[in-house]
Amino acid sequence: MGNIVAIVGRPNVGKSTFFNRLIERKEAITDDTAGTTRDRHYGKCEWNGVVFSTIDTGGYVSGSDDVFEAEIRKQVGLAIEEADSILFLVDVHHGLTAMDESIAKMLRRAKKPVLLVANKVDDNARQYDAAVFYGLGLGEVHCISAQSGAGTGEVLDELVKGFTKPSEVEEAEIPKFAIVGKPNVGKSSFVNALLGREQNIVTPIAGTTRDPINTRWHVFGFDVILLDTAGIRKKAKVDEDIEFYSVIRSIRAIEDSDVCFLMLDAQEGVQQQDLHILSIIQKNGKGVVVLVNKWDLVEKGTNTMKAFEADVKHRMEPFTDVPVIFISVHEKQRILKAMERGMQVYEDRKRRIPTRKLNDLLLPIIERQPPPMYKAKQVSIKFIGQLPVHVPTFVFYCNLPQYIRPAYERFLENRLRELFSFTGVPIRLFFRKK
Repeated sequence: MGNIVAIVGRPNVGKSTFFNRLIERKEAITDDTAGTTRDRHYGKCEWNGVVFSTIDTGGYVSGSDDVFEAEIRKQVGLAIEEADSILFLVDVHHGLTAMDESIAKMLRRAKKPVLLVANKVDDNARQYDAAVFYGLGLGEVHCISAQSGAGTGEVLDELVKGFTKPSEVEEAEIPKFAIVGKPNVGKSSFVNALLGREQNIVTPIAGTTRDPINTRWHVFGFDVILLDTAGIRKKAKVDEDIEFYSVIRSIRAIEDSDVCFLMLDAQEGVQQQDLHILSIIQKNGKGVVVLVNKWDLVEKGTNTMKAFEADVKHRMEPFTDVPVIFISVHEKQRILKAMERGMQVYEDRKRRIPTRKLNDLLLPIIERQPPPMYKAKQVSIKFIGQLPVHVPTFVFYCNLPQYIRPAYERFLENRLRELFSFTGVPIRLFFRKK
């Protein structure tokens, strides 16, 4: 499981600028691919070969300019509980404030690694101003300019030094299924329905109270580990907190899984947070099965199921090659079918296509419908290969890779999905110069 790093601090200290600097793309603020505006608060960061997840807590506080200290405290409390490491950002221009001291007090009590980062240190004179933050009692003050990037490398060096390496997992070959979704869609009930009378076969796997509950499920020919993210309402009082808490819990489970069951409420349909969780599943390259729970409570006509499935897939565009199973946890309807589809997606995600077969089947299609000309130049794809990585990843070798447009990339992905079974599995395509 990867490390989760939360960036905390009072408003307007530069958390989002620093976040964008870490994930190395400003598009994080408005991601056009599947998801919602909240997607800007989660990203992947890589430093010297170490990959970790970054959470910008800034946007999770309601009200951008007039923020009450109580709300900041709630947000920081959630970050402390769920993250592995904390980056505490302060602003050297405004100096030490009462809110900084309040946050520092919480962080000193937490048993989590905290790096104190003074932002907006744009010149040497500002470095002297940053000395005031030593009074917070959080150790070394790391000076940076999130705007220019000065000092961020040293902060990241220090941050990754403190990461604890993931422990060896003995059951590495056992599929891991994460049950994720909004609060109250029936995640824990789904796990309980699966366990049912077979409680005696369950073996708990070591973890911490902050982690999702890992349960071995070994019945009916299945042998999987279930990662349950239930209980995300534990400390939440308001919607903003619930959503922040559930997203971090979901990220933790998603990163540790092979396949995710994204559970929806049949009476509510697809909500914004469902799409946000789906985008995180895609970014992490995990398989996905959509479970529509509480289907027994929906009034049904002749085409209710087909219409509902079409609506779900429409909302999930462009990633629509996803199995949708209609279940009732309460009535125990189709829950074993859900597990069967999960296993199928797990196998599809591991599929490796022989290079010859890939080229024999796909190159004739590309010849019949080549990439459109760009700037009066013809793009020619000569060879295709699959990389030996966990997520199905294909490399297309061509003369002008920079001229492949997103529409043609989608065309190639769709042909791959038609030729080979990758239902519920994100596919990654790369274009390289031959």
